[in-house]
Amino acid sequence: MRFLLAVIVIAASGWSGYWFIGQSGLNRGFAAWFEARRADGWVAEASDIAVQGFPNRFDTGFTDLVLADPETGLAWEAEFFQILALSYQPNHLIAVWPDQQLIATPQEKFLVESEDMRASLRITPDTRLAPERATLTAEFLQITPEARPDEATALTSLTLAAERQQETEYRLGLSAEGLTLAAPWQARLDPQGRLPRQISGLHADLTVRFDRVWDRSAVEDARPQPTEIKLKLADAKWGQLHLQAAGEVTVTPEGWPEGEITLKARNWRDMLRIAAETGAVPESMLGTLENGFSLMAQMSGNPETLDVPLTFRNGRIQLGPIPIGPAPVLRLR
Repeated sequence: MRFLLAVIVIAASGWSGYWFIGQSGLNRGFAAWFEARRADGWVAEASDIAVQGFPNRFDTGFTDLVLADPETGLAWEAEFFQILALSYQPNHLIAVWPDQQLIATPQEKFLVESEDMRASLRITPDTRLAPERATLTAEFLQITPEARPDEATALTSLTLAAERQQETEYRLGLSAEGLTLAAPWQARLDPQGRLPRQISGLHADLTVRFDRVWDRSAVEDARPQPTEIKLKLADAKWGQLHLQAAGEVTVTPEGWPEGEITLKARNWRDMLRIAAETGAVPESMLGTLENGFSLMAQMSGNPETLDVPLTFRNGRIQLGPIPIGPAPVLRLR
C-alpha cells in the first residue's frame, strides 16, 4: 500500500508539474506572439490572457482582444475569445467566439452576431502549427455593416470544414442554410420580388491546391495563394431556382482562373428573365439568348434544365458562346 501510495503521489506530482510547465509555456508563448506582432506594426492587444483548466485542460481566455494588420487593412475585435485543449492532447483545439465581434476591412466595418460560434481544429504537433482538420459552426449568424445597420445579411446555420489531403492540397466544404440577403442585394438580384426572402440551401464541396502549406506563417507573414481549384459540386436553391456547378480551374501567378466550370440550371428561363430585370443581360438580347439556350437544353434531353460551360480564359469569362466580362482575380489579401 505504501508503494502504491508513493506511485500515486509521484504520478500526481509529475502531472501537476507538467501542467504548470505547460501553463507557463503558453503564457510566455502568447505574450511573445503579441509582442512580435506589435514589432511588425500590428495593433495586438488583450487586457488579460489567462490559462486555466488544471489538471486536465489548457483553456486560454483572451479578454478585450484587438488584432489589426496594417498591410492588409484587416482588423478584428472581440470582448473575449477562448482556445480550449485537453492537456494530454494539446494539438486538438476548440476555439470559441463571443456572441458579438467586430471585423474591419479596408472598405468598412461589420458587426458579426451569432449563437454558439465555435471551431474544432487539429494541428500538427510542431512549431509550424499547420492545420490538419478544421470545422467551424455557427447558429443564427448575422453580419451587419456598421454604417448601414438596416442592411444585415443572416444565416440560420453555417458549417465550414477543411481537411488537408496532401502537403498543400485541402478539401473544403460549405453548408449554409436559411440565407437571407440584405435588402439592397435582394432588390438587386430580384427586383420584381419573384423569389422568397431566404435562399433555402447553399452547399459546396471542393479541393484547393495552394502554393505553400497553411501554417502560422499564413497569419504572421503572407497568405498562401491558390494554384488549382477542383469543384466537385456546388449546389444552390432559391425558391423554384436550382443551380449546380462542377469543374476545374488553374490559377495563374497573377490570380487569373483558367479552365471550365459546367453549370446545370433548372428553371433556367426564370433565371434568364431575372438576369434581364437586373440588367445583367440586356433586354435586346433576351430573345436571342432564350432561343439559343432552349436549343442547348433540348439537346441535353430536358428542356427545363440547361447544361452550359462557364469558361475562364485570358482574364475573361464566357457563358457558353456568350462573353460575360472580366474574370475575378483569385488572390488572398
